[in-house]
Amino acid sequence: MSVDVFELGHEHEQVVFANDEATGLQAIIAIHSTALGPALGGTRFYPYASTDAALEDVLNLSRGMSYKAALAGLDLGGGKAVIIGDPAKLKSEGLLRAYGRFVQSLGGRYYTACDVGTFSDDMDNIARECSFVTGRTVAHGGAGDSSVLTAYGVFQGMRAAAEQVWGAPTLQGRTVGVAGVGKVGRHLVRHLVEDGASVVVTDVHQPSLDAVRAEFPVEVAASTEALVALPLDVYAPCALGGALSDEVVDVLSAKIVCGAANNQLAHPGVEKQLEDRGILYAPDYCVNSGGLIQVADELEGFSFERAQQRASGIFDTTRAVFELARADGVPPAIAADRLAERRMRDVGRLRGVWLPQPPA
Repeated sequence: MSVDVFELGHEHEQVVFANDEATGLQAIIAIHSTALGPALGGTRFYPYASTDAALEDVLNLSRGMSYKAALAGLDLGGGKAVIIGDPAKLKSEGLLRAYGRFVQSLGGRYYTACDVGTFSDDMDNIARECSFVTGRTVAHGGAGDSSVLTAYGVFQGMRAAAEQVWGAPTLQGRTVGVAGVGKVGRHLVRHLVEDGASVVVTDVHQPSLDAVRAEFPVEVAASTEALVALPLDVYAPCALGGALSDEVVDVLSAKIVCGAANNQLAHPGVEKQLEDRGILYAPDYCVNSGGLIQVADELEGFSFERAQQRASGIFDTTRAVFELARADGVPPAIAADRLAERRMRDVGRLRGVWLPQPPA
């Protein structure tokens, strides 16, 4: 089934297909909204089964970035990019530099950063051809690994959820299941262990599991299916999207879902199912915005302390989402959307298209 960009209700401003035969580059850049400023979002390098699958993913992810930036209080819009292919086989300096030229051609309407399959070193290569790159290495004046503050923000959101459910903003004595212990999940495990939680982890990538198990006192579940069936207090999806399916919600014993993965709800309506089962869902783009806050800080000249202070605000933002959800009688996912849409409407340029500003 083909994907029709104009029929999905995403209201994207611009979708660009990039192809460079010499390097094997096939990429899609989606700009959802520039109502609050230029779009910023990472580049995902992934072996999609089809172009349609890649397009659907980049459309969903870029929309999520608009809402994430708005709710985080940033003067940025939402964009995302995907490069189609296995990064272990296809990634090269030439491909990344070719991709950088395509990003440059957008004139600053889209800033890229790291995501699944891309790293700060890759951003340095892209930046050799492009001025609109964040998430660069510290050696090049960048923020480095954005997963650091992504995990920190998720932990802050989890603390706010714990306060809502158990009356205290701590995970001490709770059992937390973390699905996916790659770049973000590993840092999240550290915060949880330091806070006194018992942690159970799973990951399809054995080296990631081995690394976490060597560093922290965690238990390991054989699979995500096995993990969600365990008696948990909190479930933290930290891998790819669609983690909260009907099947998962039916068996989940956790009282809180709070994780780093984007687009966790497998389909509309799952947020209501969670609420009906008495499970508090901390909306993904609310709690996982720490990475965006981190790389956005590069645009001012990066300060980790300043970015971390801003990411600390995710606790209060998550609390505000829960308060609005309670006041309006809606699930937290709906409340988060309302807060983000309100800011895009009230502060944004009436859904205007952002253009590069001429020099003063």
